[in-house]
Amino acid sequence: MPKTVSPSHVPLVEVVRSGFREGVHYGTVVGLTSDGAVGYARGPVEAAVFPRSAAKPFQALGSLRAGARISGAQVAIAAGSHSGQDIHADNVVRTLADAGLGVDDLGCPADWPLDRGVRDALLRAGGAPRRELMNCSGKHAAMLDACVRGGWSTADYLSSEHPLQVLIRETVEEVCGEPVAHTAVDGCGAPQLAVSLTGLARGFQAMARAPEGSHEHTVLAAMRRFPEYVAGPGRVDTVLMRSLPRAVSKIGAEGVIVVAAATGETVAVKISDGDPLTRARTMVALRALAELGVSVSAVSELLSEDVYGGGAPVGTIRPLD
Repeated sequence: MPKTVSPSHVPLVEVVRSGFREGVHYGTVVGLTSDGAVGYARGPVEAAVFPRSAAKPFQALGSLRAGARISGAQVAIAAGSHSGQDIHADNVVRTLADAGLGVDDLGCPADWPLDRGVRDALLRAGGAPRRELMNCSGKHAAMLDACVRGGWSTADYLSSEHPLQVLIRETVEEVCGEPVAHTAVDGCGAPQLAVSLTGLARGFQAMARAPEGSHEHTVLAAMRRFPEYVAGPGRVDTVLMRSLPRAVSKIGAEGVIVVAAATGETVAVKISDGDPLTRARTMVALRALAELGVSVSAVSELLSEDVYGGGAPVGTIRPLD
């Protein structure tokens, strides 16, 4: 198998402990001004990345274009990575039932809830992983609904050659303004489509600019109205959308986040080490928005984080200039 050379990411966040730089998060960030120009860029912003779950709003858009009969919170969870709470699982089951389907029709794997408290309660009750608890199940339910409404087969809906996935690929290429660079299988089993970081930001901005009544507007309006279905309590996407009026945020695995401000400025971030705690990408995204002139004062506490030693702050994690 040919090797792919990684792009040259740049230092974006430093971890300082007791005056000593303990670590550095490398990555890439691009910021688009409200008129679509690149107003902030660090690193190889034209290099292809897998958006991972940050692509879910595009996939939800494709499902709506295919005829999915979902609305409100159903759209938000289709565009989200839910925490596995009862409200999330019930929403997924209801979407499937409306299409005459059940949880066994989901192509995503069974999984534990992302929410630690919900997972612990399930363990104490002797529960097990379930498909509807998997964070991508809302997206899969919407895809299945679209297949039923379109008269397409459901057993193979995750094949990249399935009519729905072909439509989603065309949708991604349209809104991002560039051809898909590579197709892979995502963790949930759905096709994952690589685009540039700039293309990813461009796609979100295109959806944010779309007129009321369009499917694009429907997706982002649902995310704004039901941010708890996009993620869950205490998680970055929900916190940002609750705190920054009319902003839209979507995290993706392996260090990705895209945030579109109410005024149109849009940033996309990729942290090369995967950023498992989600702290680095959030700081970088907010810093980029601030550089574009967007007020992020409502979430200023997320622009840095204390480093602790012996139970007391001894350093900081902060974006680099």
